[in-house]
Amino acid sequence: MANKEQMLQLINNADEHLAELYGAENVTAQKKRYIQAVDSFCELYGDRDNLMIFSAPGRTEIGGNHTDHNLGKVLAGSVNLDVIAVCSATDSNWIHLKSEGYPSDHVSLEELTVQENEAGKSVSLIRGIAARFQQLGYQIGGFDAYTTSNVLKGSGLSSSAAFEVLVGTALNGLYNDERVSPVEIAKIAQYAENEYFKKPCGLMDQMASSVGGIITIDFKDKEQPLIERVHYNFSKSGYALCIVDTGGNHADLTDEYASIPGEMKAVAGYFGKSVLREVTKEKILTEIIRLREQFGDRAVLRALHYLDDNERVEREVAALNCGDFEAFKELVIASGNSSFRFLQNVYATKNPSEQGLSLAIYLAHGILEGKGAYRVHGGGFGGTTQNFVPVDMVDMFQSAIEKVFGKGKCHILFIRNQGGVRVL
Repeated sequence: MANKEQMLQLINNADEHLAELYGAENVTAQKKRYIQAVDSFCELYGDRDNLMIFSAPGRTEIGGNHTDHNLGKVLAGSVNLDVIAVCSATDSNWIHLKSEGYPSDHVSLEELTVQENEAGKSVSLIRGIAARFQQLGYQIGGFDAYTTSNVLKGSGLSSSAAFEVLVGTALNGLYNDERVSPVEIAKIAQYAENEYFKKPCGLMDQMASSVGGIITIDFKDKEQPLIERVHYNFSKSGYALCIVDTGGNHADLTDEYASIPGEMKAVAGYFGKSVLREVTKEKILTEIIRLREQFGDRAVLRALHYLDDNERVEREVAALNCGDFEAFKELVIASGNSSFRFLQNVYATKNPSEQGLSLAIYLAHGILEGKGAYRVHGGGFGGTTQNFVPVDMVDMFQSAIEKVFGKGKCHILFIRNQGGVRVL
């Protein structure tokens, strides 16, 4: 813990730690960002002698597209875009949190029940996380915080999960001596989003942000998901991770997203099961005529995509574990093709004239064919694509993509090895 002057000195001497989180080439910019955050905190709350800084990263889904909600398998990684918070513990029994560009949120720790009027608002996440910490027997207390984020909203990098994990990481560091595990923080974050924010999300986003690095998650037991680190150094692969923001409109797409788990679970229900994880491809192919009649072709195709992509995750993990990046790239493309053709989440059927993702995939195919990999990123129906681009082609790829989608729409990232952490 430190006061403002001491914290600024710590920031200026944190080159090595900041390089681990953001890359050596970004250290200077991150120092400026951290210093501005400390200045903003002190302007808002005054100088303190117990300042701490926490970070929680965005995440990229690498494998397993729309598999987690049916208790499947995913491959994911944390990225070098994050939300940071300058925090100070107080004895006020209130959490006061100001996010850059947004009104302040205020939560009394004496009122931690669900507030229906807060659904869909960030304040509900703060209240829900504090409530769950308390329910599980962990310590909670008041604090003041100023946060700033460079996790791109609507990018499929899950800025909401990063925010949730950040709040949990702050409570863990301020009041629990960092004893709460990253896995538990992820579960707490999901609880807050489900019960307080009122969004029925899976656990992948929070888990990838909280645990960090490259991880594979098997959700067969949703209470105790199996999490394993994948020991592959992307920075030495010779490829950059490029996320392309196509600028798609996410408005009024709730029904498009909801139809995917709904149709998958409907097919599972035909066999008396609640999720597709409990159904085999052989059973679906045996009953395919009746399934088509009862649920339609799209539901059957989505179920088959789930089963194929679930198995594909295992092969992606195996390829990375043995250092076979060529095989990994082929599997990424295969997953993307399955999402496009069978899962059908690349554009919304209600707005077929808007197909930015389709166009971005076409362009990437032309530029990278035989040399890189590309796929829809995240939930789909607009938003972003994920591309693995040879380092010597990055400038050309970025230039060609931004000529179509606009300056700043191709984001060059890397996998960071740390999840939610106290930085300083």
